[in-house]
Amino acid sequence: MTVRVLLADDQPLVRTALSMVIAEAEGLEVAGEAGDGAEAVRLAAQLAPDVVVMDIRMPGMDGIEATGRITAAGSTPRVVVLTTFDDDDYVYGALRAGASGFLVKDMALDDILGAVRVVAAGDGLIAPSVTGRLIKEFAGRPVAPPPVEVGGITGREREVLALVGGGLTNTEIAERLSISVATAKTYVTRLLAKLGARDRVQLVIIAYETGLVARSR
Repeated sequence: MTVRVLLADDQPLVRTALSMVIAEAEGLEVAGEAGDGAEAVRLAAQLAPDVVVMDIRMPGMDGIEATGRITAAGSTPRVVVLTTFDDDDYVYGALRAGASGFLVKDMALDDILGAVRVVAAGDGLIAPSVTGRLIKEFAGRPVAPPPVEVGGITGREREVLALVGGGLTNTEIAERLSISVATAKTYVTRLLAKLGARDRVQLVIIAYETGLVARSR
């Protein structure tokens, strides 16, 4: 199956470079290009790509607002934010808007293409350099009250949610809880369904917002 990608960036040179790389990548193709957020929203509805690679700073409607409009319109396409600016507010804003990934432009091209494939397959991905910023966003807030009860999930699922929020992979969760990797994956899948989360990235946000992951004082 070929993953169709819409590129949204106000810099023509960036779009051209990404377009050339994607055109040569196996299993990927460029569905279209947009020079601003409004055009990205319009083309996402018109072309129905699988993934939108979205810049943040664009004239008129920025990438965060465009991401929110695209993700609110339905289950597809999924959005990967790719930007030079890995500012705390941008990271959190993009993820809250529904982005399934947050990448920075100084990443290796192969890693960017890999992230597009990961997101197209239904998972989420945050650049390693950005993960710390996401944690810092929450850690810098007032210390949260004791964790609130997350409705509709079991005690074990609550444990798994906390570990996902801590950035652990399925393999690491399995080791921590002495269960199989397949069982850990099943728990994560159940959490996605029960909590109405699009992907693992949103589970991380839920874990923080409900206080399951301790914030620094």
